[in-house]
Amino acid sequence: MPEQSSAKPLPVLGGREAGSESTASAPPRRPFLFLLGAITIPIILLDQATKLFVQAHMALYESIAIIPNYLDITYTQNPGAAFSMLADAPPWVRTAFLLTMACAAIIVLLVIIVRAERVSLTSVSCALILGGAIGNLIDRAIRGRVIDFMRAHYYDLNYPIFNVADSAITIGVVLILSVTVFGREPEPKPDPSS
Repeated sequence: MPEQSSAKPLPVLGGREAGSESTASAPPRRPFLFLLGAITIPIILLDQATKLFVQAHMALYESIAIIPNYLDITYTQNPGAAFSMLADAPPWVRTAFLLTMACAAIIVLLVIIVRAERVSLTSVSCALILGGAIGNLIDRAIRGRVIDFMRAHYYDLNYPIFNVADSAITIGVVLILSVTVFGREPEPKPDPSS
């Protein structure tokens, strides 16, 4: 006569047997931490590191040609907004306006990234803009001015001097505009096994 096993059967979880759970029915993982860790935080660190390096190793308004007549490293401090907007406004108006706008933008971008269902061109764009906004906000909060140092020009024809944070913001905006102009992002294909 065969012996009876004393092992109890595994409990049934949510109408399924243990071990038969499908990952297809699991809620989608939100990419918030990935976007912050892979895009936003590295941009903030690179932005602050380059600004501190330029500030420590160059005199204000000193310029070093990287590609003569095209690209220089030129140390400047911008009290205004991007591309020196509001630079001539009264300091208290400029500070209040810029800090309020930066904080509002950061909150909106965080909400968009937290609510993203997947990594997409839009969520990557928002992570880029968020990193740039925080990088420049740190400058305004600590120094009262933003350190700019990249000067793109063609001989005497100058583009406004910018930094890593400005570059991230510009790239993010261009990506969002490209999604807007050229159509919607491709939807993820459904898993045929589900």
